[in-house]
Amino acid sequence: MNAFTFSRAATLEEALAESSDGATFVAGGTTLIDLMKLDVEVPAKVVDINHLPLTGITLTAAGGLRIGALARNSDVAHDATVVRDYPVLSEALLSGASPQLRNMASTGGNLLQRTRCLYFRDPAYACNKRAPGSGCSAIDGFNRNLAILGTSEHCIATNPSDQNVALTALEATVQMRGSNGERTVPISDFFLLPGATPERETVLEPGELITSVTLPPPPAGARSTYLKLRDRASYEFALASAAVVAVVAGGSFERVRIALGGVGTKPWRNRDAETALEGKPATSENFALAAQIILRDATPASQNAFKIELAKRCIVHALTLVTTDGTQP
Repeated sequence: MNAFTFSRAATLEEALAESSDGATFVAGGTTLIDLMKLDVEVPAKVVDINHLPLTGITLTAAGGLRIGALARNSDVAHDATVVRDYPVLSEALLSGASPQLRNMASTGGNLLQRTRCLYFRDPAYACNKRAPGSGCSAIDGFNRNLAILGTSEHCIATNPSDQNVALTALEATVQMRGSNGERTVPISDFFLLPGATPERETVLEPGELITSVTLPPPPAGARSTYLKLRDRASYEFALASAAVVAVVAGGSFERVRIALGGVGTKPWRNRDAETALEGKPATSENFALAAQIILRDATPASQNAFKIELAKRCIVHALTLVTTDGTQP
């Protein structure tokens, strides 16, 4: 780990002032500290933002929920309103990491969670995400766990977050503040595809700080679930996951939102699949059709073609759960 200066911000204004010098913010540190130890992240200045008043989980005037950027994953997962109105988010958070990590990891930090691609995490290998223009070792290397949707010739790294898959299905918005003031971005626009610039993962600008995430009011009669498929049940990243939020009446979909994890370079949502389901009966045939639409543009690498079928089955099973009794076997 390289030498760096350390300071602690007591107010949001102090934090933003520190950021003008190119500082890196640290909250729970569950990603940043790991990457600093690996010399993947080498900040010259680290600013502790844990004392900022950004931990609240509060109802909005519109009947939604605002989650502070520093709210810990464990607090969000067990919040009574989240459990009652947004169970898909609670389930996603509880499926990620260990209790110790959830007690430290923050909502804002999770939004910025970096990929688990082993080539990104090892400076001995070429990685366009870590060192733009150096190449992508994963394309011809070990890529079993990597993305099949949203990839490019420059990067096939997977977005690792469970939280962000649920937030995508919930159509959350992300609030940010920087030197130019505040702005709000739909989560569907927050994450960027790698394209030719995989080092740029989100629309967050240098010096900006995520302040909160806002969930819209839950649709009347909505049910939701998060299904995660992985190599082992304990502390493992998804090979494929699905977050589903649906309203079913008279046996047909009135509204449905589907987001995938473990298979995309960002949390993956396909509106064509949702449109194909809405107004249609909640049948296994229609579930399979939606899955086919979502995966139709999949581009597997040499070792992860199995993810296409795995993701389809994950979607079908998640839709089955949310339209029946919601109980996983």
